[in-house]
Amino acid sequence: MRPILDLQGINRVYRTGAGDIHAVRDVSLRIDQGEFVAIMGASGSGKSTMMNTLGCLDQPTSGLFLLDGIDVSKLSPEERAEIRNQKIGFVFQGFNLLARTTARENIELPMLYAHPQFSRSEQERRVDRVLELTGLGDRADHVPSKLSGGQQQRVAIARALVMEPALLLADEPTGNLDTRTSIEIMGAFQALNDQGITIVMVTHELDIAQYTKRNIVMRDGRIISDRKVENRNRSEVEMAKLDREQLAADLAS
Repeated sequence: MRPILDLQGINRVYRTGAGDIHAVRDVSLRIDQGEFVAIMGASGSGKSTMMNTLGCLDQPTSGLFLLDGIDVSKLSPEERAEIRNQKIGFVFQGFNLLARTTARENIELPMLYAHPQFSRSEQERRVDRVLELTGLGDRADHVPSKLSGGQQQRVAIARALVMEPALLLADEPTGNLDTRTSIEIMGAFQALNDQGITIVMVTHELDIAQYTKRNIVMRDGRIISDRKVENRNRSEVEMAKLDREQLAADLAS
């Protein structure tokens, strides 16, 4: 299995008037193609800096960082932006959808900034593919206000996948969702991962992390735990449990 992410001795130091802040300290990490990983930690643990580094939004102070075999450690901001557009899809806590455009048009947006430009037929092929992957085929022509929270997040996921990136990065993707919708979205991530898509997710929710295959915990800029998830949550099991609980509550009322 080839590594999608290979970090060797990564450090990130922010220099301020009050002194140096060591946000990430000597982190070495390998994530292979097809993994589903959660990065966790308290505020100030370094997980956000780690996510920014993995997403090529920030540059390490020292160390080696390979993204899908490309050394991005020393790239210029312009080169990092190009690699970011080609190799990484982002999903955020906020859906960041354009309110007056349809799901299909929101999903198309990353391709409008691609160089070289995609043909119209290729754009349509890619959008149709990610609509199918995310179960949104019958919602393609709906604007965000006509979609549920879970459907809006699925549109955001589809938009992140339309460039066919090597890596999907999700930053607190269930943070704005209720329990049922969070389970639905984790089911969507699990289905995508089952098809071979590599996913790295930052979350502070332990129960959400249990849907992934591997949990990494950070503290004071270091990785203090890196373990395989035993007894993973599966969305269909958790959804059935919620349905049983609701039925019991209805019968008791």
